[in-house]
Amino acid sequence: MAIVWRSFACSRAELQLDLTLACGQSFRWANSGVMTGVLAGRVWKLSQTDTHILYHVIGHVEEQTSASRPGRKNQKRKSGTPIETSNATVKKKIKSEENALDTKEQVKMMTSNAEETKIKAENVEEVTMKTEAGLTEEDIEVSILQDYFQLDVKLTDLYEQWCQADPHFKQVSPNFTGIRMLRQDPVENLFSFICSSNNHISRISGMVERLCEAYSTQVCQIYGEKYYAFPTVSALAGRGVEERLRKLGFGYRARYISETAQYIMKQGGESWLYNLRTLPYEQAKAELMKLSGVGAKVADCVCLMSLDKTGAIPVDTHVWQIVNRDYKHKLGTTKTLTDKTYKEIGDFFRQLWGPYAGWAHSVLFAADLRKFQELKTSPEKKVDTKKSVKKKKSR
Repeated sequence: MAIVWRSFACSRAELQLDLTLACGQSFRWANSGVMTGVLAGRVWKLSQTDTHILYHVIGHVEEQTSASRPGRKNQKRKSGTPIETSNATVKKKIKSEENALDTKEQVKMMTSNAEETKIKAENVEEVTMKTEAGLTEEDIEVSILQDYFQLDVKLTDLYEQWCQADPHFKQVSPNFTGIRMLRQDPVENLFSFICSSNNHISRISGMVERLCEAYSTQVCQIYGEKYYAFPTVSALAGRGVEERLRKLGFGYRARYISETAQYIMKQGGESWLYNLRTLPYEQAKAELMKLSGVGAKVADCVCLMSLDKTGAIPVDTHVWQIVNRDYKHKLGTTKTLTDKTYKEIGDFFRQLWGPYAGWAHSVLFAADLRKFQELKTSPEKKVDTKKSVKKKKSR
């Protein structure tokens, strides 16, 4: 039986899935020919053609969607089009499908286009696309993806602006188009990056999955592999969390997770964290830095990746090395990354790239990852993000 896939229009220049989902922003996506991950209490399979994003939801549990979270900014952004949102709560029991995507089968596609067509997808044979009318669960799913990938922001316009402002960005970016910032759930984003301290991407991913298995709800099981939603703050604030996480290999990060969850609960719970979206950047960052295990870099990651602070610039030793190598003629070479240097680097890039400086910074960050280096010399060759890379850099 064919799996029902759906799609919506989006070019690779606006979103390159394998680069965006594997560049150290989120740690819950795996590439097995298609991207598989957990988002908004659902398990997704994502793929793309040159003109469309293809998606399939395998299973989900009841969870408030990101579009109705406290602190949601229903404002117009770069493209001038507000994100379509829905406050409808999807009320369905846990569902599962044992049918994973077969790369050689015909897959039915639902799209907003009025006509039925056949297109060729990556790792997929011909796919049939047709319309479904009316507001449905599919509309909610599209809204979740549009919000998550911030598709109301016209990325090609931003790339053009950054290329005009920065010769180095102009040189690097042609092989790294379509990298955009995710708009993540602040709870998942925060606790994932607490796990990132002195860590690398593959190990962070393992920690995040163990955290979900220990303290959250199973979404579904596919061929024996279980998928879990991300834990609530209240679950992570419970008794015995630190001790259990230490046994699971979190080390000193176990205390950070427990103490941060307890602090957030004392401030009123998850709504406190979501409402940081409504604060100015510096104020939101200052509030985050009150949390256990959250320094300037982690605070900036959360500001940029889930709190709508597009000018936040996370600076770690990796970014600092990029500055010393590629921008030393403007910033000079510094021997150590001090608080003063950190601020100077952020201010320099904000002045250079403008309001979306954090997005531009992430393009250069991704371009410098070892697993993407072959793209610099062979732009026509597709990168294989399935290959494991020892001690890949984290943010």
